Amino acid sequence: MGGYSHEQARELAALSRSVGRQVALLIDRQGRVEMVLVGDTGAITIPELPRARTGSGRLRGLRLLHTHLGTDLLSQEDLMDLLFLRLDGFGVLTVNEWGEPLTFQQAHLLPQAVDGKPYRVHPAQPWDRVDADMVAQVEALEEEMARAASDARAAAPARKTGTAGIAAGAVPQGRSHAEHIARTAALASEDDGPAAVLVSVSTAPRALQELNLTELVELARTAGVRCAGTLIQRVPSLNPKFILGKGKLAELEVLALQGNATMIIFDGELSPAQLRNLADVTERKVLDRTQLILDIFAQHATTRAGKLQVEMAQLKYTQPRLVGKNRAMDRLMGGIGGRGPGETKLETDRRRIRDRIGRIKDELESLRRQRAYARARRAKQRVPLASLVGYTNAGKSTLLNALTNSDVLAENKLFATLDPTTRRLRFPHERELILADTVGFIRNLPKELLEAFRATLEELEAADLLIHVADAGHPELDRQLAAVDTILTDMELHEVPRLLVLNKWDTLDEATRETLRAVHPDAITLSAATRQGLGDLVTEIAGRIDWERDLRPCGKRGDKGSGAGDADGSDDACLAADHYDDDKDRDEDGTDAGYDWPDMESDVVQ
Repeated sequence: MGGYSHEQARELAALSRSVGRQVALLIDRQGRVEMVLVGDTGAITIPELPRARTGSGRLRGLRLLHTHLGTDLLSQEDLMDLLFLRLDGFGVLTVNEWGEPLTFQQAHLLPQAVDGKPYRVHPAQPWDRVDADMVAQVEALEEEMARAASDARAAAPARKTGTAGIAAGAVPQGRSHAEHIARTAALASEDDGPAAVLVSVSTAPRALQELNLTELVELARTAGVRCAGTLIQRVPSLNPKFILGKGKLAELEVLALQGNATMIIFDGELSPAQLRNLADVTERKVLDRTQLILDIFAQHATTRAGKLQVEMAQLKYTQPRLVGKNRAMDRLMGGIGGRGPGETKLETDRRRIRDRIGRIKDELESLRRQRAYARARRAKQRVPLASLVGYTNAGKSTLLNALTNSDVLAENKLFATLDPTTRRLRFPHERELILADTVGFIRNLPKELLEAFRATLEELEAADLLIHVADAGHPELDRQLAAVDTILTDMELHEVPRLLVLNKWDTLDEATRETLRAVHPDAITLSAATRQGLGDLVTEIAGRIDWERDLRPCGKRGDKGSGAGDADGSDDACLAADHYDDDKDRDEDGTDAGYDWPDMESDVVQ
């Protein structure tokens, strides 16, 4: 009864009073005592517990029964331990001054919060009149949790039917901020895959946090993660230990329990200490925005260069976050030269990462030279280069396909294109140029990625024209344009001629179109999906390219003050290009695409 026998209650109370400390028992579902804990007069510290049953929708399989020396019942700290440790139940047995049990009170978690509380606290009862089957109660709770999760998964197809048109980009008249946030959350909640709670903690205004969190939801969806809930907190200053306050941590745990979330993803970058502390207190996998983006890049990298660049970015991110937990093999080394203190395991891991980063840099330098040779050969043939740049998921790959009749992967997801792709675009009068599609940008692009992808982004340095593709229907258009401008300026590409293209024009109403025309009078408006307006773009590209200009041998722009070939300013790559065969002057994937001008003229008529 109550999870204990009368003899156990009397013995526990007497023992607790005799030592003058709180005593606790951790009991499994078979009634076996797994652990005995001894605290002080007012509190008890629970050590790290095994995680065998901490999967989504399941409780830990342990309940805690502990004594209070006095008449105090369950405290808020007790209830927080119940919540964070996902215990089957939490009971307190009060003890009088003669070491006799007085009253018993218990609490357990709920499948859904009631009155804002994720747990139920039962009224206190005389210790010898408690009549409750703890095991049956816990099993019923787990069944209800599993049923709630099953109902949520069953409801996803119905929601997906209602949002299918939205996912296909069929929402006309543009989207407001609220509509965009609601749309993104609906799409992310119906995806399959592991569930995560997405969190934004910042000193920024709440409206800005909501927009940033919406983008984080899109990133999670691209990574194959289902959004189980979101949490926003605006703070005057960030908590250096947990980033969140204890109250919000409890709210976060409630969201994770209700959504069966196995991960927590934060918008922004967490310090190594914050990552470690959050993982310890929540007992869930904790990621920040940088880790999520790195994971997306790792999923989408297909070429040797792309995989190397992603690996180097991941190693640079991981290196300062290594924490030595297992010291069993520290400073063990044998043989001549191995005597002495030796290395710790942590030092060895860091050295291996440094060595691996050095090898990757050498391989990337070799690949960079190969790309320089290809650019040099194109420049030697006087073939101009135009590069598509822009915010991720703006439609760059779709535009490349429409212009060159190609079949490059184009999805309604962030960073669907990772490796650079080039196609040859032919014009009348025997003219042609190389059109390059590069990785999309995003606000606060992780510095590790920007450094790792320097070799890939050198295509932009060699460009005669940057075609900035933007999603005209996105409610954060201006913010995305500013983010791309900032990144290009940081890369010292702000002086390269640029052409703004407002894509997805067909999703706007006439009033929004007039406003955008007034704000961006020099922009080209089109819809890459419907091919409407492509004629205007091609005409503008032809007019912006200086076809008679003497191109630099390696495609580098003369106003940068750098050499044509290598990073040190030498012309080795340019000289090496003289030995290239014409057959090797291909696009990176070997495709040589032309352009059908009669079709384009018909598009212009439309």
